[in-house]
Amino acid sequence: MMDQLGIKALHPGPSGDEKAPNHANYDESKANPFPDLPNALTLKNGKKVETATEWWHQRRPEIVEDFEREVLGRVPYSVPAVTWTVTSAVDSKAGVFPVIEKQLVGHVDNSSCPSISVDIQITLVTPGNANGPAPVMMMFASKAFLQRFAEMMAKRPELKAMMGTDPPATEQLIAHGWGYAFIDPGSIQADNGAGLTKGIIGLTNKGQPRKPDDWGALRAWAWGASRGLDYLETDKAVDAKRVGIEGVSRFGKAALVTMAFDSRFAVVLVGSSGEGGAKPHRRNFGEEVENLTGTGGYHWMAGNFLKYGAAEASFGSKNAGDLPVDSNELIALCAPRLTFISYGVAEKGDAKWLDHQGSYMATIAAGPVFRLLGAKDLGVTDDYHSAKMPPVNAGLLEGQLAWRQHDGGHTDAPNWKYLIPWADSFLSYHAVAWQLLADQPVFRTDPNSLIAHSQLLAKAKQGKTDLYFEGDSIARRWGATDYPELLANWKQNFFGWNAADFGWGGDQTQNILWRLENGELDGVNPKVVVLLAGTNNVGDTSAHIDAAAKAEDITRGLQAIIRVIQTKAPAATIIVTGIFPRNDDISLMPVIGRINSNLSKIADGHKVRYLNINEKLADNNGGLFDEMMNSDKLHPTVKAYQIWADALKPILTDLLGPRGAGDSAPPPTGDPSALGLASK
Repeated sequence: MMDQLGIKALHPGPSGDEKAPNHANYDESKANPFPDLPNALTLKNGKKVETATEWWHQRRPEIVEDFEREVLGRVPYSVPAVTWTVTSAVDSKAGVFPVIEKQLVGHVDNSSCPSISVDIQITLVTPGNANGPAPVMMMFASKAFLQRFAEMMAKRPELKAMMGTDPPATEQLIAHGWGYAFIDPGSIQADNGAGLTKGIIGLTNKGQPRKPDDWGALRAWAWGASRGLDYLETDKAVDAKRVGIEGVSRFGKAALVTMAFDSRFAVVLVGSSGEGGAKPHRRNFGEEVENLTGTGGYHWMAGNFLKYGAAEASFGSKNAGDLPVDSNELIALCAPRLTFISYGVAEKGDAKWLDHQGSYMATIAAGPVFRLLGAKDLGVTDDYHSAKMPPVNAGLLEGQLAWRQHDGGHTDAPNWKYLIPWADSFLSYHAVAWQLLADQPVFRTDPNSLIAHSQLLAKAKQGKTDLYFEGDSIARRWGATDYPELLANWKQNFFGWNAADFGWGGDQTQNILWRLENGELDGVNPKVVVLLAGTNNVGDTSAHIDAAAKAEDITRGLQAIIRVIQTKAPAATIIVTGIFPRNDDISLMPVIGRINSNLSKIADGHKVRYLNINEKLADNNGGLFDEMMNSDKLHPTVKAYQIWADALKPILTDLLGPRGAGDSAPPPTGDPSALGLASK
């Protein structure tokens, strides 16, 4: 390729090792040798684009042509057809969710060059409860790779920490009523230069070397994703108008390219993409153009891209400032569709090399195109030259163009909890609610609850908790910073017993089970666990079963929680508190009575003790006494909490001894949204 282009020598790319003599620049004052990004709304003749028609028919084709000729390469007109086959379809599960899993093979016609075979591999998973076509997120990954990565994380805790504490993206998607599809990029085109005479690029060239404007691997992977979408358009389980594309790192670049060149994709999540993705080529910060023209990345790009790393050539030399296009225009090609740019933080492994700041600048610079086409951009009023990234975890998700830097590593895992509801909102998608038994562990899908889970995991790791409270909002409010009056009562009653509150508002038994099974009790080793849960299951109107069946189901859920506590904290005594009366819907009282009767029979009076204070809260008909519950007739007042404390203290004194003068339990936490931590 260098001979074809007349290049004699290339500039070496900077090193990611900050101790190396040729280390990359991380000085912001030197980061913008070419400060101005190309204006996506200025035609080559200098005329400003002022209408959507001018964008679609004049400016956008200009940008596409420059990317195809100089940066990413062209898809050949002669690319062979793909024939899709469903090789298997089975009932399976994603976590606790029933799904239908299909294995697909897209065979590319290789009659023109039989020695090269290309069979695109896709695993398609759709929710088993869907009553119609479901949105699908296509992800650049293979099932085998994900299995290997899971095994690596099990062996290397630092990798797991980099990913954050959220459930896997696959389970979050299914929980929200989305499907997902893994597309194996290696089955389309190898991720190395030697593979350029093989794969789809090699097949179209009949095994011969590329021409300067031929496609590179990024464009080939994007082409493969588009052929996958061809199949999805034929599958009745898939809502083909609501298909997304996602990738991280080099596959984050590929996801952005896919979205830019195929307008059928409705949403993209671009994770930690760096140079060749959202990072501007013109920025001298971290990875540079010369890193993609060198041996490690040249195969991703068109051959012509090598010109911009040339040190000595028949045409002289070129650099990043000579490129006719830049990343802001690649992002702009996605407009007005849903485009989410995601990064992590260097401290957790999302290296400075990726140039988070530059990618933010490019995202802002793409905004005018979104606005021209009737979409909302980031809402940032600062000029991209001077705009600074918002704080970590403070995302900009009000428009079709979105940005969020999470506090994890080289992954987009912590941003799925924001991406999915953001996409649901703009795509007007409302999933069928899952109906799960009370003893099936399942996470809450809202971002606030997943942030709370990470808080409670951090609290658990601090240890020194002898008295562990678990449950829903009734348990949580007692020891939470956002209910200062109740917290004062908590400290008054339990200070000196090393008590910590692990309740979370709105949880059903399924959610508490999931939290306990996912680390919130690991290594804590409390001496006593106080459990109050189940009232949210009682009030769940989506479960259409009679009172007796509901009571039995909820009892099984509470029994499952008790079993998990016994497994993870075998030395602890469990005090199971009867579900409190509630007068927000008096018809629920018979179900509560049945559950409490069942709980009394579960207790053995030794390691599992049953405590019921309802006769002090309500009369024999379940009617609440005055000043026992708040105006919602569900959550206790301080007076009712004190009754609970007075009933607990003799048992706790028997089990823990008198309260000490000091307390070493972890400090109380609060509702992340109340503390401003659950920012969009």
